[in-house]
Formats: sequence, C-alpha cells, structure tokens
Amino acid sequence: MFVKQRPLGYPDPVNPIPEPEFVQIFTTGGTIDKVYYDAGDDYTVGDPQIGKLLEEARVNFPYAIETLFKKDSLQMTDADRARIRAAVAAAEARRVLVTHGTDTMVETARALEGIPGKTIVLVGAMQPARFLGSDAEFNIGYAACAVQLLPPGVYIAMNGQVFRSGKVRKNVAERRFEAR
Repeated sequence: MFVKQRPLGYPDPVNPIPEPEFVQIFTTGGTIDKVYYDAGDDYTVGDPQIGKLLEEARVNFPYAIETLFKKDSLQMTDADRARIRAAVAAAEARRVLVTHGTDTMVETARALEGIPGKTIVLVGAMQPARFLGSDAEFNIGYAACAVQLLPPGVYIAMNGQVFRSGKVRKNVAERRFEAR
C-alpha cells in the first residue's frame, strides 16, 4: 500500500482553508492499467497507474493506494464486487476513489450503493494510461476533485461529468458515459 502524506505548513493561518480529507484509493484493474506488448498480444492488466499520475500532477492531498486485484472488468464476478464493497465499507476514510474498468463500472457502482457516510467515486479510462492521448490523466484528476467535493453517495466520474449511481450508462458506440 502506498501512502502520500501532507506537507507541513498547511493551512495558512492568515487565510485558512479547510484541511482536505484523507482519500482511500482502491485499484481493481481495467483499461486504465492495461499494457500492450506487441502485435501478437492482447492487452493485459499491468500495475496500477494512478500513483504515478497523481505524483506527476503534484497533488497535495493525503491519500493511500491499495490494489484489490488486477482484472479486466468483463472478468469481474459478483465475488469481486463483494470484495470491493467490503474494502470500501471497512476503509476508515470517508472519501473513497476506485479505479475500475469501464465495461462493468455501472454494475459495481450499484453494488456499492447503501454504504453509509462515504463518498465513493469510480473512475476509469477508455484508453490505457500508458498511451499518448489517453483520457486517463483527465479522468483521474476530475475524479480526485469530485471525491473531495461531493456529498456521501456513489458516483461515476468520466468524460468531464459526474453521474449518480443508477442514473448512468456506458454508450459503447460513442465511447463515453451518459445520464440515463
């Protein structure tokens, strides 16, 4: 588990800003973490990229990253969703970010509904984070902001929008998420 600590000296006593809350990040795999080796290979899920992306963005809020598993979301089972739910429910943090494959993100969001007192945001990418032009960097930054600002509930942050669980679908043809 990776843990990022806050730098000393914040907040400024002259212009106080509320202390940002700790964010627990769980990674589960998906396209965001996929690796492509050569023309004869399919993509495989590699190491989580969110830590690298947050470090490169020089974020300044406290967080920890824990990998639950590395799966394509089409391979996820109900047992996997139960594992994600148990980890989120057991986390001490009130703010939880979950990286996830986009194909079954909506189903996992529904499985997380009803966990009291937590703001839970799921995020992924349509192209691997390792690819130039990937939407991963933007989506991660957007989700990191959303998880810190939204009230308790379950959300999906994709394509520059936040969607409530149960009111979103993936439009495969358009390669985006949209309200339903």
